Order: sequence, then structure tokens, then C-alpha cells
Amino acid sequence: MSVPQISVFLESRPGHLHRILDAFEGAHVSVRGYSASDTGDYGIVRFIVDAPARALEVLRAMGCAAVESQVLCLRLPDAPGELARVMGVLADCGINVAYSYSLISTYIAASVKDIEAAERALADKPVEFAGLDDLAPALDGAAWRGGEAR
Repeated sequence: MSVPQISVFLESRPGHLHRILDAFEGAHVSVRGYSASDTGDYGIVRFIVDAPARALEVLRAMGCAAVESQVLCLRLPDAPGELARVMGVLADCGINVAYSYSLISTYIAASVKDIEAAERALADKPVEFAGLDDLAPALDGAAWRGGEAR
């Protein structure tokens, strides 16, 4: 099944992503997943949101270069090899995956130059740091577990 994705091109500078997320919040647009990639001075942020048309309106009102496209969205069992299996099926069919990203709860992976500084900055904020051991229990409420539907 496909879902709409919004891609935004923006300058890779502190605060640019924050402005967009604040604008989404003000317009009652909930982010269901996102991917941010750096291409040097500029980056591409891809969003899966609950209200794509409203999100596009917000972005265009801000003067952002944004486009909507469809992406394949899959739910995989939480079992070793499942991602490899799906990618293998697509490869065997001659289908190239240009990019992909994970959508899991509200766990976020963020690449920053100084992890310790980021941890200190967030230490007294209402966020919870997570490690690899924290991710598996997050899937306990998922519809798929160990290759079997619940």
C-alpha cells in the first residue's frame, strides 16, 4: 500500500527543521515518520504526516520547496532477516529501492556532531534517551511479532 510523503528541501542550518515542525504543530499536523538527510549545504527532509494537504499548504506558505509523492509502506514482522527478505524480493524483480527509512513509534535517531553536547542540552528536558535494548520492547504492542500476526 502506498502513503503520501512530503519532501522538503532546506538549508542545513540550526533551526530550519524546528521552524517547519513548529508550523506543523500550529496547523495540527502530526508527523508519523520522517527522514532527514544531509547533502552538504542543503538537506532533504521527508515526512509522513496525518494531513498531507494541510502540511503542503503550511510549507508553501512558508516559502519552502516541497513536493508530495507516494511511497510504499510496509509493516514487517520483528524477526531477523525480514528486511533482507523484502529487499531481496524487490531486487529479484528488478525493482530498485532509491531510499528507505523506518517508521517506529516515536523513537528518533539524530546524527549530530557532538553527541555529548546534545545529551547535555537535553538532559533536563522531557525526553528519554534510548539504546538498542529499549527498541525491542517498543515493538511488543505491534500487530506483528516473531513472524506471526497477533
